[in-house]
Amino acid sequence: MTLANRSVVTAGLAGPSRAAPRRPLRELAMAALAPLTGTVLLIGLLSAWVATGGAGTIARVRIQVTLAAIPMRAFTPGTTSAGAATTYLTIRNLSNRPDELLSASSPIARRIVLTTRPADGAAGPRKVVPDLVIPAHATITLSPFGNDAVLINPPPLQAGHSFPLTLTFRHGGTITIQAAITPPGAP
Repeated sequence: MTLANRSVVTAGLAGPSRAAPRRPLRELAMAALAPLTGTVLLIGLLSAWVATGGAGTIARVRIQVTLAAIPMRAFTPGTTSAGAATTYLTIRNLSNRPDELLSASSPIARRIVLTTRPADGAAGPRKVVPDLVIPAHATITLSPFGNDAVLINPPPLQAGHSFPLTLTFRHGGTITIQAAITPPGAP
């Protein structure tokens, strides 16, 4: 092999053209461009949807329950049950959204029913209702004189004790409070 032939062979191995140098940062930026563009576009569309009210509103319903008491009923000697016991509760809806008291329960009563009296103030029998509405920014009071939660056949109650009372609201979830048992005639 002559010197001229060797140069041809060497040139063929190295290749006649040069490869472009690699630029990893540029390649990474190009690879990230499509997902980044899609993300920005999606955030823009979602922001417009929320701004126009399409997403609705987020309103945290806050319910506050205070002054929970059950007046102790006078028992006839030899009886084991009071028949029914009424509650005294103050329920405050602190949110911009109305809510509903759906049910009440307690380990001392097999059943608690929600009741109401005629709205016009006339005397009449209690009516069992499926729920009690608590308007937005309003306070309702449960008592024997209007809306109430009535414990059906509770055991004999002793003044000075308390028991858990769980209230379930449509939007506000469940709230468990301690209801005090008060002497007869005192709410």
